[in-house]
Amino acid sequence: MKADEAFKSCFKNVREKLKLKSDTLDKICTFMAELLGTAIMIFLGCMGCVSTDFFPNSHLCFKNVREKLKLKSDTLDKICIFMAELLGTAIMIFLGCMGCVSTDFFPNSHLQMCLSFGFVVMVVIQCFGCVSGAHLNPTVSIAAYIYGIISAPMVGVYFCGQMLGSIIGYGLLKIALPESALNTFSSGLCVTTPHPDVTAGQACLIEFVISAVLIITCCGVWDPRNAKFQDSVPIKFGLAIACLALTAGPFTGASMNPARSFGPALWNNNFTRHWVYWIGPLPAAVITSFGYKIVFRREVKAETVHHKLRSLEDVPLS
Repeated sequence: MKADEAFKSCFKNVREKLKLKSDTLDKICTFMAELLGTAIMIFLGCMGCVSTDFFPNSHLCFKNVREKLKLKSDTLDKICIFMAELLGTAIMIFLGCMGCVSTDFFPNSHLQMCLSFGFVVMVVIQCFGCVSGAHLNPTVSIAAYIYGIISAPMVGVYFCGQMLGSIIGYGLLKIALPESALNTFSSGLCVTTPHPDVTAGQACLIEFVISAVLIITCCGVWDPRNAKFQDSVPIKFGLAIACLALTAGPFTGASMNPARSFGPALWNNNFTRHWVYWIGPLPAAVITSFGYKIVFRREVKAETVHHKLRSLEDVPLS
């Protein structure tokens, strides 16, 4: 007991000599607690990852976790596809809508907004195209099913990932941007609404046509005769999105994508004529993909690029 009192007295004297305030001591204690806690976590956690011949640590490996959870390979593929669509759509909404911010100190033209969305789509396709195809759009997923690229159950996986990604992406945007930036437009930042002079029927027709053009672009990429031109697909899609947004943006916002419109509308509680962005693009996906499959598609062997390796002696020096 005396030793404890002596320690407290000593600590009190040290604090008085250093002229430390009570809140400063609390900060030091918090810092030390986090430092020690993190050090212990790293020390013990990394020690638990050690695997040697006499102590195999295979029970922590992903393969055994999969076996214990009884996950099949195709189930893991579906999870990866779901995550790719979720992350891809979230990134598209977050960065694409951020590029639509226009303020007094940073005016943003219609051209800049369209190009920013197109470039974001290009980046996302480059990132996740090899995982899920980077549909990022329920209309593209429906077209992929009709064209024979994915199965019917996978359409649901894609759809859930895209819708959830749109909600998460815009939610992160609301956290990241100041209130003044979010009030760029009266209807809400990035909320797609038809122009007041455009009727609902006209808006549906515009969305149908531009969505049909987008789906034709997708079908052209999926065509076996185009298999050798896949390297430039992200650039092509990015420019296609920018082109369609440039032409139709002033009239409907050029959504072509129910998921792209749903997230911003939900967060801003603005569903004014929101049905246009479902009734226009979805039938366009069905009709266009089916028409391309019947009329233009040819069952040929996929043409791929063959790179013949050459010896160093065969490479010209000039």
